[in-house]
Amino acid sequence: MPVIQAGARVSSEQLLRAVDEMSPDELSTFTQRVIELRARRVASTLSAGESLLFERVNRAMPADRRARYDALCAQREADALTAAEYDELLTISDEVELLDADRIAAIADLARLRGVSLDAMMTALGVPDRRR
Repeated sequence: MPVIQAGARVSSEQLLRAVDEMSPDELSTFTQRVIELRARRVASTLSAGESLLFERVNRAMPADRRARYDALCAQREADALTAAEYDELLTISDEVELLDADRIAAIADLARLRGVSLDAMMTALGVPDRRR
C-alpha cells in the first residue's frame, strides 16, 4: 500500500499515482471514503433537502459486496459460473440497478431544484452518461 507522510504537501498527480498502486480492495475502500468526504464538504453549504439528495447520489454498495459482484461478473465472462453463483449475480445485479435508479432519481430532483437539465446536473457531478 502506498504511504504518504501526514502533513506532506502532495499534488493531485502524486496522489493519483499513489492511488493507482492500491489493490482493488484498498481502492474500493479509499473511493468510498473520498465520496463520503466530498458529501460532508458539499453538505455543509447545502439546504437540508439538497443534503439528503446528495447522500442518495453518493450512496454506494459496500466494498465487499462490490468486489463479489465484480468477481461474479468476471466468472460470467469466463463462462465459469455455477447455478448458485448465477442466482447470486442476479441478486446483486438487482441491488446495483436499484442503487443506480435511486441515484438518477436524486440527480433529477437536484436538477429540478437548481433549475438545470438532467444532463447538465450529471455533467456538474461528473456522472458518466451510460446512454452512449
